[in-house]
Amino acid sequence: MSLRHTAAALALLPALVLPATAQAAGAPAEHGSAPRPVFDLQAHRGGLGLTTEESLEGFGKALRLGVSTLELDTQITRDRRVVVNHDRQVSAQKCQDTGPLTSGDPVYPYVGRYIKDLTLAQIRTMDCGYQQLPGYPEQEQVKGFRMVELRDVLDLVKSYGAKRVKLNIETKVEAGAPEQTAPRKLFVRRVFEEIHRSGIEKQVSVQSFDWGALKEMHRLAPSYPLVALTNYDFLQVGKEGASPWLGGIDADDYDGDFVRAAATIPGVTALSPNYGFPQNGTVGEPGFRFYPDTKMVHDAHRRGLKVIPWTCDDPATVEALMDMGIDGIITDYPDRVRDIMAARGMRLPTPYPLPRR
Repeated sequence: MSLRHTAAALALLPALVLPATAQAAGAPAEHGSAPRPVFDLQAHRGGLGLTTEESLEGFGKALRLGVSTLELDTQITRDRRVVVNHDRQVSAQKCQDTGPLTSGDPVYPYVGRYIKDLTLAQIRTMDCGYQQLPGYPEQEQVKGFRMVELRDVLDLVKSYGAKRVKLNIETKVEAGAPEQTAPRKLFVRRVFEEIHRSGIEKQVSVQSFDWGALKEMHRLAPSYPLVALTNYDFLQVGKEGASPWLGGIDADDYDGDFVRAAATIPGVTALSPNYGFPQNGTVGEPGFRFYPDTKMVHDAHRRGLKVIPWTCDDPATVEALMDMGIDGIITDYPDRVRDIMAARGMRLPTPYPLPRR
């Protein structure tokens, strides 16, 4: 879930639009008027286009900007700690070794290892802010960044008093290669335990490409809202048998219909498809096509499900998706989507000030 697009068309939106709209958003609806629907602005990995991904600095910046939801990923370490990281295998593009935890550590070097094979202490020796992520020239580099735990992000939200902000937490179980991540039941149980201990579990939804993990989370926490992710390929439409990603569901039993298949999972309240093909394409480009369309949105809404595509950064493409009636967007650039929302007179998420020390 990572994209990089240019936003020249909306870069000149008047800065004064934001405060005026924010003031309107905070005012009560006029007597007899229907409240405006809330569009779910999700900061992908905390807004990786703006700050080193999945850092506390990035999540804090998103809270101060004003987003509906912090979107983040989880992995499980060898000593069963829940770290916030997208990649099951430590990426050399994002992290570099600084030295072994102990002299002669046979696991060293750590970069390139699966997170499931490293302890939290080993992971925290790596500098995961040593460079700006290529392709994201606006990204603020958090030098010397060490991976954080899920509990750190949950505590950060509490420290801001951000009671209106949601956390959309992904369990990155690799269903297509299960040996590369912690076992599903262990993975889901540890994420559940961290959410439960936080005291803000009512602010949390859990998402996964692995629908088996969603079923397991529902077994542990029937009240948690669940989000079914897909990139379409994981549905394996037209292939014999059920896809390993769908938790025993065969998409062909539902004519390859993402909405119908995902709606069978207990606890699912939202669907998150990739926004289009190719995955980094933009509206108007030759060969580009959307995955969600008005029919998908209508069918989902008819079943009481929201549609929140990932991960779109191009303003014109975001607007085209909005015109289909989507309920939210996962984006690397929440500031750009706030500009679009302001220009459209949409209700803006609450920004939270930096907590006093």
